[in-house]
Amino acid sequence: MPSITYELQKTCPHTGARAGLLHTPHGTFQTPMFMPVGTQATVKTMTPEELKAMGSQVILSNTYHLFLRPGPELVEEAGGLHKFMNWDQAILTDSGGFQVFSLGDMRKITEEGVTFRSHIDGSKQFLSPEVATKVQEQLGSDIAMAFDECIPYPADHDYAKRSTARTTRWAHRCQEARKAHDCQGMFGIVQGGMYKDLRKQSAEELVAMDFEGYSIGGLSVGEPHDLMNEILEFTTPLLPTNKARYLMGVGTADCLVEGVARGIDMFDCVYPTRVARNGMAMTWNGRLNIRNAQFAHDWGPLEEGCQCYTCKNYSRAYIRHLYKAEEILALRLVTYHNLYFLLEFMRQMRQAILEDRFPQFRMQFWDSFKK
Repeated sequence: MPSITYELQKTCPHTGARAGLLHTPHGTFQTPMFMPVGTQATVKTMTPEELKAMGSQVILSNTYHLFLRPGPELVEEAGGLHKFMNWDQAILTDSGGFQVFSLGDMRKITEEGVTFRSHIDGSKQFLSPEVATKVQEQLGSDIAMAFDECIPYPADHDYAKRSTARTTRWAHRCQEARKAHDCQGMFGIVQGGMYKDLRKQSAEELVAMDFEGYSIGGLSVGEPHDLMNEILEFTTPLLPTNKARYLMGVGTADCLVEGVARGIDMFDCVYPTRVARNGMAMTWNGRLNIRNAQFAHDWGPLEEGCQCYTCKNYSRAYIRHLYKAEEILALRLVTYHNLYFLLEFMRQMRQAILEDRFPQFRMQFWDSFKK
């Protein structure tokens, strides 16, 4: 048996929305699922116990950052990421490809891999399919990602074609370098930019390699939402129905509901934790900036009816005061709320799929949501 298996429970007959279970070496999690991002082996300001309390079943950590600090050898010495950060449920690690390619002039891409300067100390570093695969095995995540080249937006067809072909070659090298088949699955990453012919080619080549799951990369990189949805709607049906499908870097409610409608099972994004640091709360009606003066005497919760720890215990006025006083608790409380909101949002979508009412859920969401 492969270490990662996907169990499809229900498909919406009107859309591509799916409800399922993903079985991993560290437990099973329900899909569709949003994965909180623990870039440096921690979800910012949150403890593992708090993440469990709000219903998180899987988190993501970042290979690039952990490769540079503290180093995969130290994490391996600790017994892997699970023991290092005291998290006993599923962990997915990205390959570091997106972070490396976002370095711009600080990196150089060759067929062998990517040479780059560390953003921490400027030291010269190197990542390749073989290195990224080994590092993820040392980290001990349940799901590793193949090392890919993320195509920027916009990119011309010739560049995208060469880049997509390299991603396929690198995916083969990742497969060949794998040693931890019995305790770690690997997902291939479909690239191709905004070109349907390249997306089709990439998907077909990766599916032939029989990865344990598939990710769609190179979206949410600056393109209009309509174009992202168009490429997603074209690409997702090219992937196997018996494998998990993961859309990388998406974490706003509007993109999540449209991703689920197109058959995506897994999502991740730093958005809910990042905007919390600036006082932005996520709600069913859109974003709420708790720093605004209008909340100075508002004794209600961040969102009426929300059952998260923050909303059950603290007022908008108090949280606004914490931001104005630059207290760390402000960041913790809004981060907790934002992550709870997205996890609850996914739970309700999943239930709607199981009960054959996802189209109604989607319609009701758009009726109330304001960007």
